[in-house]
Amino acid sequence: MMTSSGTGSPGRARLIVVGSGIAGLYGALLAADAGADVVLLTKGALADSNTYYAQGGISAVLDEPAPGDTVAAHIADTLQAGAGHCNPDAVRVLCTEARRDIAGLGRFGVRFDLDDDGDPALGLEAAHSAPRILHAGGDATGAGIANALICAVLSAQASGRIRLLGHARVTALVQSGRRVTGVECFHDGQPKTMQADAVLLATGGAGQLFAQTTNPSVATADGLALAWRAGAAVADLEFFQFHPTCMVRTVGAAEAAEAEANQDPLLISEAVRGEGAILVDAEGRRFMQDYHADAELAPRDVVSRSVALHLAALGNPTGHVYLDARVIEAAKGPGFLEKRFPTITRRTREAGIDWTRELVPVAPAAHYWMGGVSTDLHGRTTVPGLFAAGEVACTGVQGANRLASNSLLEGLVFGRRAVEAFLAEQRESSADGGCVGASPDGDFPAWEFEAAPAPGPFEASFARPGAFSRGELRRLMTANAGVLRTGGQLREAGAALAAWAAVVRPHNVPDAEDPREHEDANLLLAAQLLVHAARERRTSLGAHYRDDGRPEAATAEDIDKRYRMTRKASLVHD
Repeated sequence: MMTSSGTGSPGRARLIVVGSGIAGLYGALLAADAGADVVLLTKGALADSNTYYAQGGISAVLDEPAPGDTVAAHIADTLQAGAGHCNPDAVRVLCTEARRDIAGLGRFGVRFDLDDDGDPALGLEAAHSAPRILHAGGDATGAGIANALICAVLSAQASGRIRLLGHARVTALVQSGRRVTGVECFHDGQPKTMQADAVLLATGGAGQLFAQTTNPSVATADGLALAWRAGAAVADLEFFQFHPTCMVRTVGAAEAAEAEANQDPLLISEAVRGEGAILVDAEGRRFMQDYHADAELAPRDVVSRSVALHLAALGNPTGHVYLDARVIEAAKGPGFLEKRFPTITRRTREAGIDWTRELVPVAPAAHYWMGGVSTDLHGRTTVPGLFAAGEVACTGVQGANRLASNSLLEGLVFGRRAVEAFLAEQRESSADGGCVGASPDGDFPAWEFEAAPAPGPFEASFARPGAFSRGELRRLMTANAGVLRTGGQLREAGAALAAWAAVVRPHNVPDAEDPREHEDANLLLAAQLLVHAARERRTSLGAHYRDDGRPEAATAEDIDKRYRMTRKASLVHD
């Protein structure tokens, strides 16, 4: 029996926040502090998020920055890493308002590491022109931030200011006309409908699309699928960042199935290369200097692509290279690695590797989706009543390639701005009849799902897919839409995905209680959208690398073009 919750306390606007990463936790706390009726839903435990796994830190130019650093420099670094594809206004907002939200974290108990003088200990990471990375607990920044915010949320729950529903899986957005007015979810095994004045999606990314990922198992594109089915525009889905150094676990056949589950990823933070670690191949040869002048400190897309190209040149495209952190210990003294990176030291040791004495096997892994649900600078999507913040959103801040440690910052700044917009619209709603959605410039072409291929062989050598499974989807996406792509591979992927979609029908809400079926449908839908966007962009840009043997560079028009899409109107309410 479907149960329903009303619109909350009289006179208090209700905001439903979906997701418990940095954007969701911070946004929920700010909304509650402002007097809103806040309901926070998370499909797992509060700590099940990409935020919790973040190691490297959070970037910000503080009131007292590192010598020579400026907000303008942070803006310039972000724009450069984004390969000219960023929204400059969004980047300006991000970098200018960063110090405000770092202070905001302090209100909720977040404490960053200090140097010997008691000042913030600022680290340097790839493609940053100055040290501006804040850390907590060395390499446990995400966990430190998440734990503090979770404690604040639990305190707010105890005082009645936030209603928290853990293990609540949102299956659909409720709409009145186009406007989002609540959510449908499963909680404690029962279907429920919850009404609200607006919904903030903060559901994170979709690393589970790929065979190797730094993301936890909850990253299954849920928010993107919810928004798409509600008719929201999406953008920049071809840009999926692969982190170049995820530890590869060498497993036997008996352990292969467990390894495929991606339950316990181990990212070797970019900050390790910032401290001086280098990449070598199986012969012990340092190779990154052959691919980029900045070597290991080149932007992430460059390092990941260089590793993939080097492995391909060695005839081992599915293999791995090695991270040599021994050079750090040699240069900075015994015990430095354990003090600076306690989490990685412990985790590598648990995996049987002493990285002070041994090389760490690493390979690129799906890490962060630059694209997502299109929003304006206030988190508003193209659907009234629906906001998005964090990795699920596409503000244009990240462009074609995210600058290191800008992801946590984006969740903070735009999570706050979304809440501010929600509160402002509620104050104004009596005058203008309700809020409106965002109106990012440009057209949003309606996209029809690719039809399943006719019987017979595909146009290339890729075998016709068997029955759909998450493992098969991951392998397909890794092989055909991963770090290196070609037009032919993407066409094959599109055909395979269409064949599966003809059976699974991911563009509709699954009629099932099994949460895994909902996640599978969301992943399949996200895969179709990603592959379609990647096929549309025929030249390489940032994290989207078309290895088609065509050397020409992307034109200014290619860079500026945003492949935004919306669902066909006839399908929105079917």
